[in-house]
Amino acid sequence: MNIDTTHSIRLIVGLGNVGAEYEATRHNAGFWFVDAVARKAGASFTHERKFHGEVARIRDHARELWLLKPGTYMNRSGQAVVALALYYKILPTQILVVHDEVDLPPGAVKLKRGGGTAGHNGLKDIQAKLSTPDFWRLRLGVGHPRTLALKQEVADFVLHPPSREHQQAIDEAMGRALDIVPQLVEGQFERAMMKLHRAPVAPEAPPPKP
Repeated sequence: MNIDTTHSIRLIVGLGNVGAEYEATRHNAGFWFVDAVARKAGASFTHERKFHGEVARIRDHARELWLLKPGTYMNRSGQAVVALALYYKILPTQILVVHDEVDLPPGAVKLKRGGGTAGHNGLKDIQAKLSTPDFWRLRLGVGHPRTLALKQEVADFVLHPPSREHQQAIDEAMGRALDIVPQLVEGQFERAMMKLHRAPVAPEAPPPKP
């Protein structure tokens, strides 16, 4: 088993907007995910002024995983990411940014390293502040207003809660993503991607009655 300790994930950043009015909105999918990671590990967030956000630490034997929810506006998310990464000497390739993705339908989730920002203001600022696009992204599909036959603008769409059906699909996708966190922390990226992107197996049809 190949474990890349140099480039294993040491920091998971969830993107979202601070404030009760935004908690249930699509743009806060990143916050939902890191909250779920913390709950599963029994960790809790505390506000850290020097890191411009809320931080949780998960320690597993010799490994340490940091969770971060930037407390800045979305378009200044990079300020928090760089502050924590510099302090703990975390490389861009050891950072996973979790965000809502309008180009994927609700229930879809994709993991990739590098790439563009697709107009996401949080990604734009992180990429600018890190001076590289070479960090990992977990893209949580929330759907696009056009493909969902809605007339909303994208900026308005992501600031509203998903329907109950779509929320359930997003929650299921996050559950699948939670299952690969141990592989990411161990640097087993190929294994994690294969597991996450594997198409669900449809149940076999029962044999015909005689």
